Amino acid sequence: MTTHHDVPAAPADATPRPAAHQAFLLLRTVFTVAPILFGLDKFFELLTDWDHYLAPQINDLIPGTAHQTMLAVGVVEILAGLLVAVLPRIGGYVVAAWLAGIIVNLLLIGGHYDIALRDFGLLVGALALARLATAFDHHGRRTGKP
Repeated sequence: MTTHHDVPAAPADATPRPAAHQAFLLLRTVFTVAPILFGLDKFFELLTDWDHYLAPQINDLIPGTAHQTMLAVGVVEILAGLLVAVLPRIGGYVVAAWLAGIIVNLLLIGGHYDIALRDFGLLVGALALARLATAFDHHGRRTGKP
């Protein structure tokens, strides 16, 4: 014998601010920490040899070696992560654009479609962060904006 308990409905004027705030904080944290860590790893190469992830077509357009390009990429990633920490409304869009560039690069290489698809999911998450950030100030307080 089971007992069914009705869950009371939320009041009509209740807003999902706590859930939105939690989502904002989760996305802000991951899109701050991940770009910084990936950017730092371009210098230490603990995760992988990043030079292999540069499409030959892009390498031919950019002066210097693939390694020098990846070091520059690392700097940009670190700066993007810091921007998300300080100005997530802007940083979210910067990270999304950066991920779009990474996706194009991976598609040019070929054979990394799984990573490109994963990065597309991250791009959507970065866009969600930028949109959520409009509802909160830089301290995470509600701004009253939609």
